[in-house]
Amino acid sequence: MAIFLSTNAAAQKSPKRDNHATLVSQTKYSWQKLQMPTVAQVSTTWRNPPAEYGPEPYFDMSGAVDQAEVQRDLDAMKALGFRAITPQAGVNLPFEYLSPEYFKFFQMLVAEAKKRDMRVWIVDDIGYPSGFAGGRFTRDKPELCMQTLVVAERIAVEGGSTLHHAVSQDTVAVTAIGENQTTIEVPVIGGTIDWTAPAGKWQVSMVEHHFDTAPTRSGSNPKLATEPRPNTNNVQAKDKSQSLEDYLNPVATQQFLAFTHEQYKKYVGDEFGKTILGFRGDEPDYSVSGLPWTQSFFDRFQQVKGYDIAPYVATFLQPRGTQTTPEQARARADYWDVFSILFADSFFKVQADWCAANHLEYQVHLNHEEAELELTQSEGDFFRDMKSVQVPGIDTTRHQIWTDTISDFPRLASSVSHVYGKPRAFTESFASYKPPADATMARYVLNEQFVRGINLAELMYFPSSNAGGRPRTTLMEQPELATLMPYAGRMSYLMSMGRPTASVALYLPSSSMWLNDRVADTQFVSTERFLSEHQIDFDIVSEDALAKDLVLGKGAFVTMSGNQYRTVILPAVSLISQAVLERLRSFATSGGHVLYLGRTPSLIAGKTILNARTPGPDEFSWATVVPGELSPTPTPSDNPPAQTPLAQVIPPTMLQAILDATPIRDVVLGQPSTAWRILKRRWKDADVYLIFNEGAAASNHTVRFIGRGKKMEVWDPQTGTIAPLRAVKTADGLRVNVTLQGYESRVLVLR
Repeated sequence: MAIFLSTNAAAQKSPKRDNHATLVSQTKYSWQKLQMPTVAQVSTTWRNPPAEYGPEPYFDMSGAVDQAEVQRDLDAMKALGFRAITPQAGVNLPFEYLSPEYFKFFQMLVAEAKKRDMRVWIVDDIGYPSGFAGGRFTRDKPELCMQTLVVAERIAVEGGSTLHHAVSQDTVAVTAIGENQTTIEVPVIGGTIDWTAPAGKWQVSMVEHHFDTAPTRSGSNPKLATEPRPNTNNVQAKDKSQSLEDYLNPVATQQFLAFTHEQYKKYVGDEFGKTILGFRGDEPDYSVSGLPWTQSFFDRFQQVKGYDIAPYVATFLQPRGTQTTPEQARARADYWDVFSILFADSFFKVQADWCAANHLEYQVHLNHEEAELELTQSEGDFFRDMKSVQVPGIDTTRHQIWTDTISDFPRLASSVSHVYGKPRAFTESFASYKPPADATMARYVLNEQFVRGINLAELMYFPSSNAGGRPRTTLMEQPELATLMPYAGRMSYLMSMGRPTASVALYLPSSSMWLNDRVADTQFVSTERFLSEHQIDFDIVSEDALAKDLVLGKGAFVTMSGNQYRTVILPAVSLISQAVLERLRSFATSGGHVLYLGRTPSLIAGKTILNARTPGPDEFSWATVVPGELSPTPTPSDNPPAQTPLAQVIPPTMLQAILDATPIRDVVLGQPSTAWRILKRRWKDADVYLIFNEGAAASNHTVRFIGRGKKMEVWDPQTGTIAPLRAVKTADGLRVNVTLQGYESRVLVLR
């Protein structure tokens, strides 16, 4: 029986949804679009899915690479089961990176891949983070290098005394800060301060813009090239000798494209959208001690916020542990807000638009997605950064995902894809796992991501055979990889077909985190865990999504992928915008469920966070407010967990409130289990469920599937076989007995 998503009239008329999420059959560039195939169509393709669905190895091209080596390594990777690759220029190459000789070599590599019917993702730099063009910015375009704001000098001044002091031409603000955090903007005339302090003790801070960069790890860095066995992920080899571009300046990103993408286009552009699928970026971020800055920042801030931020910036740069005022904290949050807008528009969107214009996709992941509070202050807002990116991603390179970790952060990438009508989300996995992941553990790590919506896998790493004896990873050497590869490819394909169906939206409190709100961060992660452990399929949504990007219908927010959120959960947020407040009120009064967990926001922002207002006593009377807190969830570390995590402590009233707000559940277990995870997608004439047992013990459950299908099938991605599963018809779906071994997954199709 065909199962169609019913939509309201407003959603059906949405031009955004029509433009961004057209559901198509297999056509040219079909992997770049949401597809709505039938069971019959998928069944004829999934056993040997197209190469575009991966997985692919990260191919480190180091040493004396030549055509014979490329042929040998491509054959070896294809023999392992890879039909796509992600090559990156490495160390000790026989030619200069980005030279004509390099591009002729790459032209040959693409031709050899094409002969083998393999696909190519181009890594956009010779190391990471992306955006230094192998040192070209430092060498050729220093004026477009990354910039920051720092306090260059602090001078103590007693009340009544006069400070005469020359300042640098790089000075952008001079501020006197008093003992109680009172601030006075100190005038600079002719490059000189001539200021008499009022009563009290003051510290005058000179804020300057400096050309400073986050450290880069570059294959063209002589420090790295002299390592006995070069390592593409050797953090110790990172330094500041090759600056990143100014991410907040679109001119700098256009220059990055001119250094890199445009040159690839000259040499291999005829394979764009064919053999070459797109460009792959890596961890662009501001791991700097100062504030991210660009020459136009203050002007842009004035346009967005309507006030001058310069008098405040010195207060943001005070020594760690300094207690700032609430006003200063709100101004700092405004700074992060504008920073995130500039980063998204000037770096990510520029590259994504270029790729789209050239029939390519842009895939990229950020840094430390598992630590969202840190991310908000080095990359701004995950959703804004990824909104334009065709294939949003995450990485798990140092045991962020392992047995006994609680790792729901992959939903960040898949949720962006769901909200904005993108078919895929990717993972970079296993780069620096110590101990390394074998094939069994790799299957677990991939399954934990598949069930959270990731559907394109990049496996680290395959070194070129001319790399001076550097060994392959444990995974690449294991015979068991031969069984993992078809499984991963089929799973990626199945989980890319159709569209998502999640009806619960979990609000990502980035703006609260700009206020350094650790409670909001902790409760967000713990709510992710709660929903996952109660088999509630959900997406994460952002401020922008709720304020403007989702289509608001009757009791539903509709994504560009077509799924409808009937419930929105806000976990202990301290700040929301007036726009979100009004949309949530309309959503709730028309039948939607809104839950504030722990507390309601204490601030409601308009144009600025600085002038955010305090809500009235009945401001949230239309929502359900649930007191209490979920117990904190341990953040994944660089090492495997030492012990099984403690069970989550859930206030009974919170448990019941969330269950009451999610009355229609896709999957209901006969008995509670915190080990099972579920994901659901919809094809044209079937519902598809991925169930994964994240526990070590086998378990059996009677499972009730809500839907209009008449029969259940087991689709086995390992063997490529389809078998019927005995099911009992119920009033609202089917009841099935399911047994899963420890760490086992199962794909079920209700049709």
